[in-house]
Amino acid sequence: MTDAAELDGGRPAEGRDTAGWGGRGPFGPDSPGFGHPQVRRAMRIIGPLMGIAWLVFLIQPWIVAWDSPPGLARSLSLLAIIGLAASFAWVVLTQVGPQHQQRASARFSALVLGGQLVLVAISCLATAEQGLSGIVFVCVSAVFLLRDLRALLFAVFAVGVVIVVPRVIPGWQTDDELIISIALATFAVFGFTQLVLRNRQLQLAQDEVAVLAVERERERIARDMHDVLGHSLTVIAIKAELAGKVFDLDPDRSRAEIAEVQALARTALADVRGMVTATREVTLAGELAGARQAFDAAGVEAEVPGTIDEVPADLRELFAWALREGTTNVLRHSAATRVRVTMSCDTLTVDDDGYGPAVVDAVPGNGLNGLTERARLARAHVAVTASPLGGYRLVVTTKGAR
Repeated sequence: MTDAAELDGGRPAEGRDTAGWGGRGPFGPDSPGFGHPQVRRAMRIIGPLMGIAWLVFLIQPWIVAWDSPPGLARSLSLLAIIGLAASFAWVVLTQVGPQHQQRASARFSALVLGGQLVLVAISCLATAEQGLSGIVFVCVSAVFLLRDLRALLFAVFAVGVVIVVPRVIPGWQTDDELIISIALATFAVFGFTQLVLRNRQLQLAQDEVAVLAVERERERIARDMHDVLGHSLTVIAIKAELAGKVFDLDPDRSRAEIAEVQALARTALADVRGMVTATREVTLAGELAGARQAFDAAGVEAEVPGTIDEVPADLRELFAWALREGTTNVLRHSAATRVRVTMSCDTLTVDDDGYGPAVVDAVPGNGLNGLTERARLARAHVAVTASPLGGYRLVVTTKGAR
């Protein structure tokens, strides 16, 4: 029994390069780097913790509120700072990271950001202009919640608040450095989140391309398997049946047919090996000879061209596949007694006198679909019609396609 290594030209399965099968090669999931599962799990923890670490900048307004005179304003300011810190931490923990890909709704985002602005305003009761530093956290929350240019517009609104409010409230001092803090924090976080988003989209696109590559490879293997084994096994079955019929009447003929069955089986095995290793070649001359042999063994009267000189080199492989498909269809489906194959510089036609008109409108099988795909790549087209012989006609041509 032939094992997988033998079918692959003798290469051990464990040493085979699988990069061409949609794998990532050195950038695969088992390689170190940002795509490694352990790294992703670590970043899901480290990323939000780094965001929460920014809360240390609320220490300054907290100290100012703590040192203010006891009273309702002091208590409300301290509670507001705690509430702002808690809401920011909640936004970071629930909205940051690849595990949180769904964007928050506009209404929900407005409620959260509006609530944070109210907390900033309350914190200013005991801290005056120092409490406005909390608006930086509101801007960063807007980036995480909105995830688009609206977050930058919100930052512009926050800058306007920082510029206007200290100038209209008596006793407050302006803090233009806070404007720089808002701009730097907003643009830095916005740029980082957009980079993460683009990387995520790129990763998804790469995964999709990998899946499509695997699917195309599977389709190629299925198409080639059908084309190779379908034809070979059909001829083998016909010759084996013929050998059984003449076994008692003509033992020498029977032995000759069995020898040809063995040769065809070896050829089919070699074709399968070539298909796996992508080194198999199909030649028009070889297919013409094989078609003559197959039709003779099936007792089908055949008119097959003797030369391929008029066929351009770039069409010979396509015509070889078309002839193989036409021969297989005649032997397997048509029950024909006569076949005529004609070729020109741009057209190959296979006519038979079998069950043609009744199946012209039938759903095409895998072989015809595969031939159509090959013809499309060669800038040709495939047509199936009723034959003048009364059966089935298969035409592959470049007329009107190039």
